[in-house]
Amino acid sequence: MTHVIQLEGVAKRYDSAGAPALGPLDLGVAQGEALAVTGPSGSGKSTLLNLVAGLDRPTEGAVTVAGQRLEGLGEHALARFRRQHVGMVFQFFNLLDDLTVADNIQLPAQLTGTTRRRAAARAEELMELLRIQKHARAYPGRLSGGERQRVAVARALVNRPALLLADEPTGALDSASGQDVRELLADLHRGGQTLVLVTHDLALARACAGRTIHLVDGHLAVDTRAEAAR
Repeated sequence: MTHVIQLEGVAKRYDSAGAPALGPLDLGVAQGEALAVTGPSGSGKSTLLNLVAGLDRPTEGAVTVAGQRLEGLGEHALARFRRQHVGMVFQFFNLLDDLTVADNIQLPAQLTGTTRRRAAARAEELMELLRIQKHARAYPGRLSGGERQRVAVARALVNRPALLLADEPTGALDSASGQDVRELLADLHRGGQTLVLVTHDLALARACAGRTIHLVDGHLAVDTRAEAAR
């Protein structure tokens, strides 16, 4: 089994005298797997996502993503790694309001050195796939929340990442738009995309993920794959 994510003895402390915000934790996520991470506020969900994305460093243990050990990389190398291998989707979209939809999607590809022509072709492919091509020349502020989240997903996928991370992707959406995004993420998973999503939305977890882990006080309380194996 090929693992896209491998955490070995990973712990993160923000206060050297206090309990870890996360861990120690061992966790593997296989290629093509969709994992939902649930738990109450302060349980370590965002810390886990930040460690996997290379946005934070573990206090102890090893984090390997797409075959690369992250904890030893410098900031520039981590930024380059994220652009090439990790796509991220956020609760509040994080789109650039002064760029069109097409330009928002193309930007990460251009930052990796892809030519504008190839980036535009990839953006067009994704806009068609995600049914937002009619908004190509629009600005994000003129779109609905669900449409903006589709743009954010397209931007996250433009570099064909090994891993897609989603942090509360339906948290800022109304129920109809949230359902739309649930269906989109489920379709991506069925197409083979490796996905990790942090969510309080149990309907999203059930719809999009074949496996759920539940964190409590930084520790792994439930892993549905482990339970199924018993």
